[in-house]
Amino acid sequence: MEKIPYKIYLEEKEMPKAWYNVRADMKNKPAPLLNPATLQPMTAEELSGVFCEELVRQELDDSTAYIPIPDEIRDFYKMYRPSPLVRAYCLEKKLDTPARIYYKFEGNNTSGSHKLNSAIAQAYYAKKQGLRGVTTETGAGQWGTALSMACSYFDLDCRVYMVKVSYEQKPFRREVMRTYGASVTPSPSMETEVGKRILAAHPGTTGSLGCAISEAVEAASVREGYRYVLGSVLNQVLLHQSVIGLETKAALDKYDIRPDMIIGCAGGGSNLGGLISPFVGEKLRGEADYRLIAVEPASCPTLTRGKYAYDFCDTGMVCPLAKMYTLGSGFIPSSSHAGGLRYHGMNSTLSQLYADGVMEAVSVEQTSVFEAAQQFARIEGILPAPESSHAIRVAIDEALRCKETGEEKTIVFGLTGTGYFDMVAYAKYNDGEMQDFIPSDADIAAALSKLPEVE
Repeated sequence: MEKIPYKIYLEEKEMPKAWYNVRADMKNKPAPLLNPATLQPMTAEELSGVFCEELVRQELDDSTAYIPIPDEIRDFYKMYRPSPLVRAYCLEKKLDTPARIYYKFEGNNTSGSHKLNSAIAQAYYAKKQGLRGVTTETGAGQWGTALSMACSYFDLDCRVYMVKVSYEQKPFRREVMRTYGASVTPSPSMETEVGKRILAAHPGTTGSLGCAISEAVEAASVREGYRYVLGSVLNQVLLHQSVIGLETKAALDKYDIRPDMIIGCAGGGSNLGGLISPFVGEKLRGEADYRLIAVEPASCPTLTRGKYAYDFCDTGMVCPLAKMYTLGSGFIPSSSHAGGLRYHGMNSTLSQLYADGVMEAVSVEQTSVFEAAQQFARIEGILPAPESSHAIRVAIDEALRCKETGEEKTIVFGLTGTGYFDMVAYAKYNDGEMQDFIPSDADIAAALSKLPEVE
């Protein structure tokens, strides 16, 4: 076997020419989005009132395995793709583990995360449709940053509703968005009718992604020439993010490396789905087997403690219903939760895969997450995003388990981005002020009690 380098770089010609649609290989397809008024599957015409037309086609397509990436998008990808697959030799040595640890690093672009992979695609289709601009939400700020960059590239107006607690904790992330020309509003706000209703019902709330989604959808609906775009949760986003997994698999195949487990952080599902999709496809086709591990925060434990049911995708209950693992659209994580991944639900494709036992899930507390983040930064030299650090935590735990058993397993995890705009959270951890919050069964039951009744 050829000596494996520290970083595995693919050549430009090896960058994917098509996105992979894992739904094409799924025997049990994800349940359709439902119209909340009729409880019937959403049609392309209905969805086109909110989303770009080509994105609607991608959202509804569950049979085409590979969808070509337009040349304009591939040209943009070439600024930062293919991204490296890195062997964590220093971490392996420090842990004294026989495990081999690799991470796919998505932080080597100005937005600092994997979100740019879908942002540029969605901006491209909006521009191609002749739209004036788009609206969106952002939680930690990575998606808003990426979309502002993509919209600037295509000269589109970009309006971002940012979860209020993140807006206050991450002023530099906000200013990057503004630098690229986006307008940024803390959510919930008094700018929209749904924002006013949420504030009336929850005075002083620090917000959630569900709140911000509601506001962004309303903002798009009242502006001619605008559509709403989303950075996670939807199947079209997982499709765009499949470049992560396709490149990861190509890099591993280049050196005949077979992973035993693939680990990703799980919020709405964009990074996790993009990373694992090609490996899921192999597993579904019976070509290989892997442990696929979703890692979520204990303060927002969607997969591990949620219910698999139809629910609203947003707090304001203006979006379609999706069948997914959910904590209830009214669930708002504690304001003390600083690690991102704050969405109340999970992508419908990943939810179906989890229900079918194709992948597994664990939840971790944020103090242990930041402990792993600090350890990784000191050993590997990259300050990781808090979201990514959930995957780092479990990768370290699995490597230490290998140390106990003597098993030489190969671990791959997704390093979704950098944490240089997350210093308020790091400061809380370094100052000993960070607290773990785990919602009680009663808290979750109360939120789930308001699920819509769908037969």
